[in-house]
Parts: sequence; C-alpha cells; structure tokens
Amino acid sequence: MRPALIALALLAAGCDVLDPMWVQEKAKPYRPSPWFEDGLEMRQPVPGAVAREEPRPAALLTGLGADGKPLARSPLPLSRQSLELGRARFEVHCAACHGLLGDGDSAVARNMSLKPPPSLHLKVQNPDGYFYQVIAEGYGYMPSYASALTVEERWAVVGYLRALQLSQRARLDLVPPAERARLLQGGTP
Repeated sequence: MRPALIALALLAAGCDVLDPMWVQEKAKPYRPSPWFEDGLEMRQPVPGAVAREEPRPAALLTGLGADGKPLARSPLPLSRQSLELGRARFEVHCAACHGLLGDGDSAVARNMSLKPPPSLHLKVQNPDGYFYQVIAEGYGYMPSYASALTVEERWAVVGYLRALQLSQRARLDLVPPAERARLLQGGTP
C-alpha cells in the first residue's frame, strides 16, 4: 500500500493541473487594469533597463577597446549632470579610502595596517578604461564595485576623477579673475 501511495504522490507532484501558475489570470498588454493608475496592464520598462535585443557595446561594459587595451577616454559624453553623479558616487564609495580629493589621505587610509590606498593623482596618466576596470573588477585590497555602481555610474566616477585630477594640478592663472581673488583671500570658489 505504501509504495502505491508514494507513486501516486510523485505522479500528482508532476501534474500541471495542480500548479497554480498554469491557471492564474494573465496580464495582456492592452487590457484595462484596475491595479495601475494609468489603467493599463502594459508597464513601461524600468529606467536603465537594457533589452536583450539591443546589446551594449563591449567597450562601454569592459572599458577595453577592440585591441584589448584600456580606452583612452570614456565612451560616454561628459556633462555637468554626469560629473555631479560621479561626485556623489565617489564620495559614497571611494572617498572613505582615497580621500575626498582622491589623494589617498583619509582616516581609513591612515589606519590601514597593510598597504594604504594610493593617491589617484598619479604621475603617469592611466587611461580612463583602466580606472573603469579597477572600479568594476577591483584591484589589490580594493573590492569590485560592479554590484554597487551601474555602468553609467562607473563612467561618471571616472569623469569626476579626471575633474579632481585637473583641479589639483590647475594653475592659478587659469582661474577666472573674480574667482582667483576669492581664492587668494582664503575663500572657496
């Protein structure tokens, strides 16, 4: 009796009729719906979603060119909005170790017993793709930030890092006269 009961249970477990997913009401694209404010079943894609049919260029995702070398410049256009995004993400994810100025001077860095994080104001300029890869894959004791930052956010951080590098090496004579006077008086721009 027992083997027959076990066989019946196994047979019933594989039966599609018992699966509630097969008999649930389905959402059809143009049907009216009481569940959403716009009254439609069809939903707009989530912002930033990428369709499988529209793959992104490999260089954008990897930071590498067709020759396998890091890209010299970011494939995304630089804008004020992307720099602000890069600054916000840099301050959250990078500044704790690399410092707000990217110079490697931070409370965390001073208390590291092993190798402290380097200054990002390097004497030898690495290409943008190199920094993108380090953010995406990690380097040394630095973990990967691929799960914390989207592709666009990683490139925005690289753009902000370039702005930081320029700001730390900028000559005073390149600053507009009104701002130069404020800087010389000890004010902030």
